[in-house]
Amino acid sequence: MLRRKITDDLGKWKKNPKRHPLLVTGARQVGKTYIIDDFARKNYDSFIYINFETTPSLRKIFDGDLDMDTLAMKISARFSEKKIVPGKTILVLDEIQSCPGARTALKSFSGDPRFDVIATGSLLGLNHSKVSLYPTGYEEYLEMHTLDFEEFLWALEIDAGLISSVSEKLNRREPLDPFILETFEEHYRKYMAVGGMPEAVDDFAANKDFGRVRAIQEKIIRSYEDDISKYAEGIVRTRAKECLHSVPDQIGRRFRYNEVTGVHGARRSMYDGGIEWLIEAGVAFKSYRVTEPALPLTYNRNMGLFKLFIHDVGLLVCMIEGETAPMLLEGDSSVNGGKIAENAVACELVGKRIRPMHFGRKDLEIDFVTVLGRDVVMVEVKSGNNKRSKSLDSVMSGERGRMRGIKLERTNVAIDEEGVEHYPLFAAAFIFPDDSGYKL
Repeated sequence: MLRRKITDDLGKWKKNPKRHPLLVTGARQVGKTYIIDDFARKNYDSFIYINFETTPSLRKIFDGDLDMDTLAMKISARFSEKKIVPGKTILVLDEIQSCPGARTALKSFSGDPRFDVIATGSLLGLNHSKVSLYPTGYEEYLEMHTLDFEEFLWALEIDAGLISSVSEKLNRREPLDPFILETFEEHYRKYMAVGGMPEAVDDFAANKDFGRVRAIQEKIIRSYEDDISKYAEGIVRTRAKECLHSVPDQIGRRFRYNEVTGVHGARRSMYDGGIEWLIEAGVAFKSYRVTEPALPLTYNRNMGLFKLFIHDVGLLVCMIEGETAPMLLEGDSSVNGGKIAENAVACELVGKRIRPMHFGRKDLEIDFVTVLGRDVVMVEVKSGNNKRSKSLDSVMSGERGRMRGIKLERTNVAIDEEGVEHYPLFAAAFIFPDDSGYKL
């Protein structure tokens, strides 16, 4: 079984005596059902599972009155073989977006000792108008992402002590042993080709066959297209597919509407619905441009200028034409690895619950801008090992308060004369703190 960090968050939620129903969101096939099923079986005596897509008849439980006594009676009647013991019974409501009544009912479950409740949703924004009353203040949230690089290493059964040692050295800004550096760089190239979709990672860990991995990735992409066909309405159905297939060509630069289909004069209003559908589904996410790298960053954010990234770097590689994956693994310089690496780093940041933003103006651009403590952190991502960093040096030399410059590239750990910190690409998985999605 794949080890996932979100399991710790689920444990924290269970330990909280004031817990509300937990809503776990995320794109389809990132492993929500699998992890929650395992957690429920290991931590509760009684486990009641409802999937509203595979068993739509069970939606009737949430028709009519939604008070707790009525709900408990209906659930007990339908699952008579299950013994409901307060504190030892968990109810899992899978694909809750398909049953708006169940979403409303989370308020009733809150505070009632008979059930702990975990709900999952992949396309929650699609039926928002059908939810009669949102349980605001009565539900808690966790967002689940694809496997990050550290979880990928766990799947490959890389020694945990070695992973910890590398992480500690990176955070102390100490160079790695050259052999260890080369080994982890090779693992990271594998990670960029495989990505973090659980089915792809699990298969690769067992078979080490990139042909099998690509077939899995292609199947996942087709399933996203099927979701668009099934759930998107009207012209959004066409626009969402067009935007999805435009992302690989536009990675790493401002998203331009007229490049989606090559239509000159394409307007934002034509494609915003398609882009927002992809974001709601968790398939893509935005990085907004900030006009000034100064605190607070959100005050300087331009909502009209953004980059768009695919939520899994392996799926991105699969969507790029040609033999990109094997070329990437071989370190072939003809592959535009910088754009792939930028998407990989963006996924790492989002997985750590860091909102990706970037800084740009006419004469320079910084790939990512974020905040750690009181420092504005500027991050450049390069697939090569050119130590010069014109944009980063320019920003760092200005009078903008506390600032930290980081460059991720093919290199060992070093700090240059401008104070810019240089790290190998895979360091993104370790030098930015994991922000637990659940707070006690």
